[in-house]
Amino acid sequence: MTHPIFSKRRVTNIAVVGFTLLVSSLTQAGSCNYVQENMFAGPFDVCAGPVDSTQCIEFGEEGSNADAVYSDEACSADKVVGSCVVDDYSLIYYSGEADSLEVGCGFQGGDWK
Repeated sequence: MTHPIFSKRRVTNIAVVGFTLLVSSLTQAGSCNYVQENMFAGPFDVCAGPVDSTQCIEFGEEGSNADAVYSDEACSADKVVGSCVVDDYSLIYYSGEADSLEVGCGFQGGDWK
């Protein structure tokens, strides 16, 4: 007799959950480098991540933003001014003044790090 914890149904359910988590993390594993600019501030060199390629296109088309390039890799940790954690991704800033960017992060509903 098989122990209930090793039942075929339980093992199948665990496998499905594991696969779903794996696929979810893979679809959100990339980053988007672009130039962020609006009527109040910028231009700033920014990387958003983790995001997918569709989100990257949206970042590049928003307002006066430009030059959006998607990558399967994470954002670079070199020469970071600071980051703004917004919803389920972070905006990593490579240019600009930290104090001003922190204020802008607050307007975006984010947490400055």
